[in-house]
Amino acid sequence: MSIWSVKKRHPLQWIFFMIGLSVMSFGIVLLIKADLGSAPWDVLHIGLNEHFGLTIGTWSIIMGFFVLGSASLLTKSLPQIGAFLNMLLVGIFIDMYLLIPFLQTPDSLVSQIIMLIMGIGVIGYGMGLYIAADCGIGPRDSLMIALVKMTRMKIQWIRFLMEIVVLTFGWLLGGPVFIGTIIFCLTIGHVVGLTLPHCQRLVDRVMNLHVSPNESSSHF
Repeated sequence: MSIWSVKKRHPLQWIFFMIGLSVMSFGIVLLIKADLGSAPWDVLHIGLNEHFGLTIGTWSIIMGFFVLGSASLLTKSLPQIGAFLNMLLVGIFIDMYLLIPFLQTPDSLVSQIIMLIMGIGVIGYGMGLYIAADCGIGPRDSLMIALVKMTRMKIQWIRFLMEIVVLTFGWLLGGPVFIGTIIFCLTIGHVVGLTLPHCQRLVDRVMNLHVSPNESSSHF
């Protein structure tokens, strides 16, 4: 299957997809700047950044490429464009947001906690938007699904093992593992469970207003 051979989607879906990735990336940066511990994959990216240079966003792209390649090998199929764009754009957005001069770690612990909570909420809505757009899953989810099919283990166990392995390597590299990491792992699933229905209703409402049945089948 070609990387460009994907289900036809309306341009509005791609717009929501891009906005979702941008919002999610901003939430990731809020977590990083809160300095109370990052999400497991970002712990790894930060650890790699501290040891080998390059930017955090660049490492996000590199690891995304590796993960997406692994999923492709396991499934013996090329990735879809949504997964490829997810890998590329999240890394670019992260580096862009990290360059914002006024986005700094707060001086007080209370402000750091507020930034952490805001970051998790923003990530939740970003994930909700890009999932609701239905333009393809990201590299990590692609690998997760490939491993589920290969091992026939339950999806929650595969996801848990993936996060533990990534977090361990990130911690060994000196990535920021702290209370925020635990809070993120314990809450992000529930947060997305709340935000996804809101985002799905928004996307569906906009699509219903702007897309006719004939038009929806004529766009990529």
